[in-house]
Amino acid sequence: MKNTFLALAALLVIVACKKEDHGDANVHITGNIKGFKKGQLFIKKYNDTALVNIDTIVIDGDSHFESHLKIDSPEMLYLVIDRVKTASVDNDLPFFAEPGNIKIETTKDEFFGKAKITGSENQKLYEEFKAVKNKFVNDNLDLTKLSYEAGKNVARQDSIALKADQLKKRRYLHTANFALNHADHEVGPYVAISEIAQDINLKYLDTINKSMTPKVAKSRYGKMLTDVIAERKKLEAAPAQ
Repeated sequence: MKNTFLALAALLVIVACKKEDHGDANVHITGNIKGFKKGQLFIKKYNDTALVNIDTIVIDGDSHFESHLKIDSPEMLYLVIDRVKTASVDNDLPFFAEPGNIKIETTKDEFFGKAKITGSENQKLYEEFKAVKNKFVNDNLDLTKLSYEAGKNVARQDSIALKADQLKKRRYLHTANFALNHADHEVGPYVAISEIAQDINLKYLDTINKSMTPKVAKSRYGKMLTDVIAERKKLEAAPAQ
């Protein structure tokens, strides 16, 4: 009985120490960057308009890494790699963090392109959004190429400009529908803010705002969307100078 009590007491001490080590962290990030043996990793977030560092991880011989963070609500963070000596511009990896366990697997040479992120429902939904967004981006690049090839042909330029405008409207509507259909996740208001908040008709933003669940409405991006709408209404109500 005495031995059992001592073992239980020792276990409680170990658990208490582990909790103390990580403080009030609610996000546990683990990962592996294949081929990255020496350098540093930084986890950053936007504070207003500035990207600030919230964790530094030293890599020295082992490409695996770990981080414990505290976030108030799900938000977009950035894993930044410092390769020490390189001319690469592929150094930033955005990921949608949320409370729980998140795993990031990628490679040193294709840091962004080979990234696989699991454990975040918001990240999964955001990747679905990006897949469709990339199609719009590619279609727009095709139109830009056609415009260059058309030169001074006015009729062709007008036709291409019309198609570009229609493409832009479809992209905006797709983004608005995505945000509305996922107003129960923080990725909903995030996409609305980052993609269409300054350009789309206010009625769409109002609909998204009213569709957010109470939890999402209280989140960082939920509050930001509410503030953006209020600011736009204020500006649009102001008399023209």
